[in-house]
Amino acid sequence: MVTIGGVAALVLLILAVLLPLDQSVARAHQRIAHKQADLAWMRSVAPRLAGAAPVIAPSSQRSLIVVVDNAAREAGLGTALTSSEPAGQGGLRVRLDNAQFDTLVGWLARLSQQHGIRVETATVDAAGPPGIVNAGIVLHARQ
Repeated sequence: MVTIGGVAALVLLILAVLLPLDQSVARAHQRIAHKQADLAWMRSVAPRLAGAAPVIAPSSQRSLIVVVDNAAREAGLGTALTSSEPAGQGGLRVRLDNAQFDTLVGWLARLSQQHGIRVETATVDAAGPPGIVNAGIVLHARQ
């Protein structure tokens, strides 16, 4: 009886603990391999993407705050842009609340490409429903 109980306990240990653990490790190895392949691909296309969109220098002498505010309104972020304040020499700190993440990223890309404005720092936090964020961003005009 003790032998049968010992064998049953060993089989139960193998089925309940060791097999799921082994499967979990195998899935983790697959995820790592997939992420390494993604990283290798990103590194291979990075030089092409870096040269694809030249930065255009600002075409006017409008102030940074005016350019950023106008671009935010054009992108549909006018109501999300809650504050703007100077941040050092040629910098602007902006706060956006309840903004669409995709719209925010597109707006930042357009600021860079069309106006030569770069993101120095950014803090983005989830703000409720998926895709809605709060962001604090420090922008600088390229010299």
